[in-house]
Amino acid sequence: MADASTLFIGESRSRRLKDKMVRMGVIAGGISVLIMLVLIFFYLLYVILPSFKPVTVEPQTSFVVPTQDRTLAIGIEEQNLLAYRFGSDGTLQFVSLLPSSSEALSDEAQKNISIVTQPTAFASSLPRDQLFAFGTADGGVLVVSPNIKTHFTGSTKLQVPSVDYPLGQAPLQLDPNAQPLVQLALAVQRQQGVIVGVTADQRLVGVRLSAPRNALQQKVSQWSAQAIDFSGLPITTLQDIQRMALTPDGHTLYLQYARQLAVIALDKASDKTYARLRDMVTVADESTTITDFNLLSGANSLLITTDNQHVSQWFEVLKDGQWSLTHIRDFPLSDSPVTQLAPEHFRKSFLTWQQDGTLSAFYATAKEPVFQSKKVMTSFSPSASEIAISPRADRLLVVEDDNWQIFDIDNPHPEMSFASLWQQVWYEGYPEPDYVWQSTSASDEFEPKFSLVPIVFGTLKAALYAMFFAIPLALAGAIYTAYFMSSKMRSIVKPTVEIMEALPTVILGFLAGIWLAPIVESNLVGIMLSIVMFPLMIFMVGAIWSALPDRWVNGLPNGLHILLLMPIIVLTVYGCFSLGPWVESLWFAGDARIFLSNELGIGYDQRNALVVGIAMGFAVIPTIFSIAEDAIFSVPGHLTSGSLALGATHWQTLTRVVLLTASPGIFSAIMMGLGRAVGETMIVLMATGNTPIMDWNVLEGLRTLSATIAIEMPESEVGSSHYRVLFLAAFVLFVFTFFFNTIAELVRQRLRDKYSSL
Repeated sequence: MADASTLFIGESRSRRLKDKMVRMGVIAGGISVLIMLVLIFFYLLYVILPSFKPVTVEPQTSFVVPTQDRTLAIGIEEQNLLAYRFGSDGTLQFVSLLPSSSEALSDEAQKNISIVTQPTAFASSLPRDQLFAFGTADGGVLVVSPNIKTHFTGSTKLQVPSVDYPLGQAPLQLDPNAQPLVQLALAVQRQQGVIVGVTADQRLVGVRLSAPRNALQQKVSQWSAQAIDFSGLPITTLQDIQRMALTPDGHTLYLQYARQLAVIALDKASDKTYARLRDMVTVADESTTITDFNLLSGANSLLITTDNQHVSQWFEVLKDGQWSLTHIRDFPLSDSPVTQLAPEHFRKSFLTWQQDGTLSAFYATAKEPVFQSKKVMTSFSPSASEIAISPRADRLLVVEDDNWQIFDIDNPHPEMSFASLWQQVWYEGYPEPDYVWQSTSASDEFEPKFSLVPIVFGTLKAALYAMFFAIPLALAGAIYTAYFMSSKMRSIVKPTVEIMEALPTVILGFLAGIWLAPIVESNLVGIMLSIVMFPLMIFMVGAIWSALPDRWVNGLPNGLHILLLMPIIVLTVYGCFSLGPWVESLWFAGDARIFLSNELGIGYDQRNALVVGIAMGFAVIPTIFSIAEDAIFSVPGHLTSGSLALGATHWQTLTRVVLLTASPGIFSAIMMGLGRAVGETMIVLMATGNTPIMDWNVLEGLRTLSATIAIEMPESEVGSSHYRVLFLAAFVLFVFTFFFNTIAELVRQRLRDKYSSL
């Protein structure tokens, strides 16, 4: 007995030790999961938050560069090694920005190059092109571009400033009458260009340039010039032209007359180029005066500055088949005139400097300035200075007489704001404000469009249609399997449905995109008939079954009624598909897709929400079915027996006892299925067409958060705005899942408390 007692005590201690170890392991695993979720949450924030950090402008190097003339334009080359300055005496001056002594800066690093003597006009292209033109007294134009050439002396790398002449070192004769040019505008790109000027005797002259390019040559060897015919313009007051600008493609010329802007199209015919007045727009009130206008990066937008502390953005919008210059938005400024405006080279950003010293940074689609301060450039006078932004938008150069200073700019993500992410924005080329997701383009001047609304909408749309398909089938199957089906058949059906969950979703997505989508496209009417006829046939069979004699009904063992429905379901679907072409020919003129598009204005995409709903529904059904079936089957037997003993029918017992008792589990099943549908990736990636549009049309495509992350994350630059907004999309998806799970748990607990007394 002693030995048995000792053995029992030893086994008891061993069991307690094992129980304790298992309990600690379970607790440790649960805590680890929570810690990992918290770490994921904070890591997402760690990547996202730099997108919204404040912009900073900090003073860096300052130095003195002696000058004898007025500054026409300044700039910084791409590597931030040299700055350049164009003077009113026709010279180009280079200044080193490398850290060195003041003597080296003033004596060695400066290089003055004489371009022309006594220029009569000056113009510059967009900042990104870094092209500048001088007008001469005999009607000529000389186009130059600052450049840096790299030379190696042994192991030493030398940066030598130089000047390029894209059109040749000899001035191009713009005016045949050799009159001095008083205004200029230029646009030269690759193998084509346009130069327009106003002469001293108030004539508008210009040429269109073209040149063949040898594939083995880096530069154009010879240009041909063709005069532009301005005789057809209904403009007689050329002396009132205050400013002019050309778009980089050379197709549009803007002329400012007091408060009006003339939009002139330069149309190219086979033998000549002629000017045509396309629009005349009033861009300022009678009480205001236009002080400047600038082309924003890409030259699709105009920034018009007025003397009433006002900067507005204008671009052309297609209205009633005609392009019209339209006022898009205003940028809020302090109560002081704008004296300087500097657009960035490649982004839709610009800086304004006002008379009271306020420096502001704006992005075209943001409603508020991303930066604004009066304390940055207090040692300079806004009205007497010139400013320029470096090509990488990380330096600001300020020049006032002989005083030069470099400021460091930290503004990596100006395109990300609450308005651009969650509100409608009027983008260039769009007829009205809209929610747009378009993160990349082949153009350097592309304006990224990071609205999360279309892809959030697509996520909810895909999940909604999937749940429309999955919930009725999964819950009906769970109810029948748990409550009506025989135990033998249940032991076969339940594992079979649950094993469907192990099917990789990439297979479902592949089948949906390659196999199912063409079937739906060619049998669209048959699919619609099946959706209508399937439930009707079920109810019809039920009504007929209830009307049969009892001896027939009782002759079939309980739980095997589904065997009667299977052939009927197959025949119903087959009949709908067979009738589809006949119905399509009779009611839809032989093609349902064309009928929907032309007659009802409903678009059709082959990979659409209907395909996604069916494919994702099959992926979600096992989750909902398994959890709901377990909840229904777990209802205590005495509740069912008691209800039946009191005279209730099986249907009454099901609807008033079983389903109410199992409702917490059923609701959890639905929410688990919804959570999976929201986070599904491969099916929506392969079967939706990935079009970020906002339309509830079940026959059109969509784009989801998860698919966007999967498609674009591999191609995004680490640390870029695109990269961070994808992490923001992942954060939104994370919040969605957390929200749905929280709501599910709260409702489940309330339902459990309400029906626990049954």
